[in-house]
Amino acid sequence: MGFNEVGGMGFYVGILLGVMFILKWVLKSVNIWIYERGFGKTKRERLPPGDMGWPFVGNMWSFIRACNSGDPDSFISSFVHRFGSRSMYKLFMYGKPSIIVTTPEACRKIFFDDDAFKFTWPTSGLELIGKKSFLAISYEDHKRLRKLTAAPISGHEALFLYTQYIETKVVSALENWSQMGQIEFLTQLRKLTYQIIMYIFIGSESEDMMEVMEKEYTTLNYGLRAMAINIPGFVYHAALKARKNLVTMLQAIVSERRKKREATHGMSKSDMLDGLLDTEDENGKKLNDEEIIDTLIMYLNAGHESSAHLIMWSTIYLQSHPECFKIAKEEQEQIVKDMPSGQGKLTLNEFRKMKYLSKVIDETLRLVTFSFLTFREATKDAEIEGHFIPKGWRVLIWFRPIHHNPEIYPKPKEFNPSRWDDYVPKAGTFLPFGAGTRYCPGNELAKLEISIFLHHFLLNYKLERNNPTCPTIYLPHCRPKDMCLGSIIKVSK
Repeated sequence: MGFNEVGGMGFYVGILLGVMFILKWVLKSVNIWIYERGFGKTKRERLPPGDMGWPFVGNMWSFIRACNSGDPDSFISSFVHRFGSRSMYKLFMYGKPSIIVTTPEACRKIFFDDDAFKFTWPTSGLELIGKKSFLAISYEDHKRLRKLTAAPISGHEALFLYTQYIETKVVSALENWSQMGQIEFLTQLRKLTYQIIMYIFIGSESEDMMEVMEKEYTTLNYGLRAMAINIPGFVYHAALKARKNLVTMLQAIVSERRKKREATHGMSKSDMLDGLLDTEDENGKKLNDEEIIDTLIMYLNAGHESSAHLIMWSTIYLQSHPECFKIAKEEQEQIVKDMPSGQGKLTLNEFRKMKYLSKVIDETLRLVTFSFLTFREATKDAEIEGHFIPKGWRVLIWFRPIHHNPEIYPKPKEFNPSRWDDYVPKAGTFLPFGAGTRYCPGNELAKLEISIFLHHFLLNYKLERNNPTCPTIYLPHCRPKDMCLGSIIKVSK
């Protein structure tokens, strides 16, 4: 090949590379041109720095890739590397231009400013949980439903009533698992926590019905943070089918309950479903079936997924830190010794004495950060820390950089319950249940479930994992890839 031919080939390769560079620049600029064109120079300059990714998909590929890599923090790290350490960045996620927030100060301002930022969720989540659920209803409707559901979930009287039921189910489950040999620990925990939340909301249902519904919820949950692609083979498509099946089953339960209450003139009141059927606004308007079913779908999903995962991680951390396990076990042994003669069962009084166990749970909540992303939407143009946040843009609150900030929590990757000794986190630095008016109403119930489980586990059992170094998956929630495969071993006293 002659010199001219080589030079000519190099020329064309250079042109091709130039065209590809320009094409990439154009494609990476499409979202910016679409969503920033009407702001004017001053507002554009005050937007947070960032990258709005590719047309339509935005930064979703990068987000999913980071989560699948086993290092979800690399997603934010890429922004820090390119644009410097900032409190917020602009990006394009879940089909909308967005601002992602990563510092306590900025999070606090957004959480508590209901006038400028409303609660929202990606399209996939709204469709799957329901447009009449807490995720989508207005501020006033949310306040009304929250008031209705808060006491039956986390009120002192409710927790007192649930304690005995939870303990009975936990004791039975641990005994059964210890005889089953190898199990998927997380899968079994999901079944346990689902039975508990079903009892609280709907009362007793058949074991077969609960098992079918729990499987549908697992499918639905995988679609909550997926891209809203309703095509066979995609996670979101399967999740929509699961929702349809859940609506059918819950509609049958609601209809049957209405008939029962009509026959007894509304005298039968035993669970949350009865409360939802009774509630009415100041004009006497009651909830319709769609509103009740969407509320049930939301609570039944959140109420068992979070508890199951957090019980699993608490158990794993305690089992892998013998010094913490020893302290926690000694506390539980002392609690048993201090019980009044003949009591034999846990009460809220014992639950309140589990001081070290409470620190274990808080440390697990911090380290795992079960739901590491929540969503708001700007209802008007706003400004935070000198940055412009346009009306209609979504705000993503990313908890992990806060919970893993070494300036707030020294050696943040270490499991250290003692870091909570006499430590009260400042506002915006500990957000496992959110903050502001949308603070999770089920936090006390979740902690009660975890504490009762750990009490009996610490006293009588140990976990032997098949694959202690199993990779961790972060979507839809943080868990071992093998679902914590292992055995529950009963220990001799």
